[in-house]
Amino acid sequence: MAITGSASVVIDAPIETVYAVAADAGGAPRWQPEIKGTEILEKDSEGRQIKVLMETDIKVKTIDVVMRFAYDEPNGLTWKQESGPLKSVDGRWEFEDLGDGRTNATCSMTVDLGRALGMIVRGPVVGAVRHQLVETMPEKLKRFVESQPSG
Repeated sequence: MAITGSASVVIDAPIETVYAVAADAGGAPRWQPEIKGTEILEKDSEGRQIKVLMETDIKVKTIDVVMRFAYDEPNGLTWKQESGPLKSVDGRWEFEDLGDGRTNATCSMTVDLGRALGMIVRGPVVGAVRHQLVETMPEKLKRFVESQPSG
């Protein structure tokens, strides 16, 4: 069973600021309450976090997944599950500079729960998981970025 969706929001911050927060996978628990912890497993030659273990609460249970990230600074980033209990996870952030220090942020994700978790996640729980993993993500990023002191 796959859960898929995307959501967007306009953030009152420059694209570079929005990108910096989203690209810090290790700092995700600061603004994504469903991520309980992270461990940076690998960085690239530019110091970007490219392989991250993430402990994530997906409503029905807490799971550990290893994600591999790729970056297109400052326009966005992608992530893919490298290992974990889900069949697959593919996600992306896309950022558009709207000028005047404003950024449109779009999060898109497809999560294939696989057979075992697909048996547990049914009915209204599917909507709750989609809401948590996809639909609220841009709003969470917006609240966090806009609450930070501008530098």
